[in-house]
Amino acid sequence: MTSLPQASAEALATSEALSQQIAAEIAAAGGWIPFSRYMELALYAPGLGYYAAGSAKLGAAGDFTTAPEMSALFGATLARQIAELLPQTAGVIYEFGAGTGKLAADILQKLEQLDALPLRYIIIDLSADLIERQQTLLRERLPHLLDKVSWLSTLPDTLDGIVIGNEVLDAMPCELLLHNGQNVSLRGVSLKDGQFVLAERALQDPALTELAQALIPAIAGYSSEISLANRAFIRTLGERLTRGALLFIDYGFPAHEYYHPQRHMGTLIGHYRHHTVTDPFYLPGLMDLTCHVDFTAIAETGLAAGLDLIGYTSQAQFLLSAGITDELALLDPEDVRHYVPQSAAVQKLCSPAEMGELFKVIGFGRGISIDWRGLIHGDRCHTL
Repeated sequence: MTSLPQASAEALATSEALSQQIAAEIAAAGGWIPFSRYMELALYAPGLGYYAAGSAKLGAAGDFTTAPEMSALFGATLARQIAELLPQTAGVIYEFGAGTGKLAADILQKLEQLDALPLRYIIIDLSADLIERQQTLLRERLPHLLDKVSWLSTLPDTLDGIVIGNEVLDAMPCELLLHNGQNVSLRGVSLKDGQFVLAERALQDPALTELAQALIPAIAGYSSEISLANRAFIRTLGERLTRGALLFIDYGFPAHEYYHPQRHMGTLIGHYRHHTVTDPFYLPGLMDLTCHVDFTAIAETGLAAGLDLIGYTSQAQFLLSAGITDELALLDPEDVRHYVPQSAAVQKLCSPAEMGELFKVIGFGRGISIDWRGLIHGDRCHTL
């Protein structure tokens, strides 16, 4: 921890205020709250949580870098896929967790080039700070298209269009579980000597108990996560999608890899100033907390909601099938200062040693074609 960059006095004051709020909730709850509630507060507490406060999150000045921040070719490639599906719907794109707004800008710019602009582009985001940044970026880059973009903080009652989310599912609170060799317990947060600590309680929720018993290996000391939140999110989308597509990109595994006996420490991790942090209580509100996505659970939830599972593959396979190399070929290789960084970004996005294999793409549909260019090729390497 001593090597991590120092936070400013203002940032430390924000973290301390959030810590006091969390401590007060723990006290009010009798000395213990589930880890999922701690994670929810650390990320989303109004005005104080990681995604609700004003610090930079993405890019060189933030805590991590996402694919859209690396290269506009990522968004342009998604736009190629969206352009084929959008005419089969009411013509609306819904983006969840739009970050700085760069993905939205890149998609809209490419769709304009393809003469395939949406009727509306709706961004659904909980962060007032990020919404302001999105509006600023879109106003600077695409002022003539700004009237197509609108913002919501709640999910519409019905959806008819293309729903996209890049690194959205991993940011939803997860339950922490621990096997002691005999049974599974729920991990939560208590206070000891004024510090947050993990503490276990017996499972009470029958549905979570059933999942834990089915998924968590019976190995003493085995710790892992189950996200009820992202299951509920996909279920709700499935209930409200009248026609269209869901397309989610995130890092994670199918269940047989996620809950492998060798993955005994789980996947929960913090991101702070481009460093990974294993202590989930480090500077609450200043550090991103995330757990990998169980894509088997996402697939099963979507199917149970009556959606068609169009496909599941690696980010590399999806981007290559959807045409990222065609996008790169549109650039002038003689313009070395521009071309070389973009070529390097494509390499990182697609390399199995970088983001190409860890990140996955899952697609669902209802009432539209099942032939998606990014998922049309058979992929025996990635099964759920």
